[in-house]
Amino acid sequence: MKQFIYIALIILIFPGCDKDPDPVYPDPVNDDTTLSDDELLDLVQKQTFQYFWDGAEPESGMARERYHIDGSFDGWIVTTGGSGFGIMAIITGIERGFITREEGVERLERIVNFLSSADRFHGVWPHWLNGETGRVVPFSQFDDGGDLVETAFMVQGLLTAKQYLLNGNEQERQIAGKINELWRKVEWDWYRHSGQNVLYWHWSPNHGWAINHAIRGYDEALIVYVLAASSPTHPIPAEVYHEGWARGGNINASITTYGYPLTLRHNGAEQYGGPLFWAHYSYLGLDPRNLEDQYANYWEHNVNHTLINRAWCIDNPHGYKGYGEDSWGLTASYSPDGYSAHAPHNDRGVISPTAALSSMPYTPEYSMDAMRYFYEELGDRLFGKYGFYDAFSETENWFPQKYLAIDQGPIVVMIENYRSGLLWDLFMNNPEIAEGLDKLGFTSY
Repeated sequence: MKQFIYIALIILIFPGCDKDPDPVYPDPVNDDTTLSDDELLDLVQKQTFQYFWDGAEPESGMARERYHIDGSFDGWIVTTGGSGFGIMAIITGIERGFITREEGVERLERIVNFLSSADRFHGVWPHWLNGETGRVVPFSQFDDGGDLVETAFMVQGLLTAKQYLLNGNEQERQIAGKINELWRKVEWDWYRHSGQNVLYWHWSPNHGWAINHAIRGYDEALIVYVLAASSPTHPIPAEVYHEGWARGGNINASITTYGYPLTLRHNGAEQYGGPLFWAHYSYLGLDPRNLEDQYANYWEHNVNHTLINRAWCIDNPHGYKGYGEDSWGLTASYSPDGYSAHAPHNDRGVISPTAALSSMPYTPEYSMDAMRYFYEELGDRLFGKYGFYDAFSETENWFPQKYLAIDQGPIVVMIENYRSGLLWDLFMNNPEIAEGLDKLGFTSY
C-alpha cells in the first residue's frame, strides 16, 4: 500500500523554491489542423521528455519529484525511481533526435557520477535525495534510509543505459563500467530482513525495519525480484521469489471482469485490477511481450488489466463527466483531494493521462484515441510545458498544471517501446537478466 500513498506527502512539504521562465511549447492543434499519428506521438514524446531534460535538477541531472507550472516545485529534491525512468527517457531522446548523443551522454555521466557519491544504505538508494549534496532527504518519519523498490526502478534504467553505452567510445565505455559498479553494490539479499524468504521495501540506519513492509505480489514491484535474482554479487535464491513475492502460489487468481481474465491476485483490488502503473513500472525495461512463468503470461495479464480499466471507465458506474471510449485511464496521480491511487475500486472521477498513454504497447488503438482526445478536445487545459499534465477531472472542472516524474517517465518510455522496442531490447540484452529469469523459472522471455 505504500506506493498508493507515496506522493501524498510531496504535496504537503517542501514548498516552491524556484521560478522557471515562461513555458514555450506547441499550441494544441486547432479545428483545421490534424497531426498524423506519428506526428502526434513525436510531439508527445518530445514534450514529455523535456521534464527530464530542461526540467532536471541542474547539479545532479536527476529528475525532480514534481513540478508545478506556477513555479512551486521541489527545486533540489530529486527522486530515485523517477530518475531511473528519466534515464530511459534520455536514451529515447537521443534516438529520436531530441538531443545529440554527446548531450545525452554528458547528462548520463552527470547522473552516474552523482549516484556514485550519493547516500546508500547497504547499496540501496533512498526514495529522495538532495540533488545538490547527494544526502538523503527523509520521505517520512521512518523512511530515511534505503528504498528497495525505488532503487529497482533506478537500476532498471541504469542497466538499460549500460547496454546502450557498452560498445561506444571511451567516455561511454567508462560510464558503462561505473554503472556496472553501482549495480554490483546493491545488497538485495540484505533486504531479506534476517534471511526471510521475502524482500522488504525499507531499511533505515536510524529506525531499522520499523516500516515493516514486505514486498509481496501482485503490484508494481516484480522488477525488484527479477533484479535481486539477477544480481552477480548479492543475489537471492529462487525460494524468496516463490514464497515471498508469489506468496507460495497464492498470488494466482481466477477472475474474469468485463470478459477479461486476470490470473494474478492484485493486492486489495482483485476484481478489477489495481491502478495501471502496476502494468507499467516493472515493464519499462523488462519485456512483457513473451514473459511467462508458472504464475502468468505477463503480456496477456497486462493487456487484460488495461482493458478492464478502460471498460470500467466506459461503464462509468458513478456517472462521472468526461469518461468514455476515448477518455479513460485510472492510476496513481494527483486528485482534487491530494495524491491518490485511482483504480476502479478507488474511482474519484479523475483521469490520469499517463494511464492510457503508457499503455500504448498493450492497447495501441485505444491509447491513440485517448491521446487524440486529450490533445485535440481538451487542448491547452491539459497540454503544457512538459506534455500532458498529471491528471484532470471534467466532473469538477479541475485541470491542475502539475507534473510528477513517476507519471511522465513511463509515457516517453512505453510509447518508445511500442514504436521500436528500444528500451525492452536494451534491458533484456543484459546477460545477468537472462540468468535471473532462468533461476526464477521463467520459461519464456
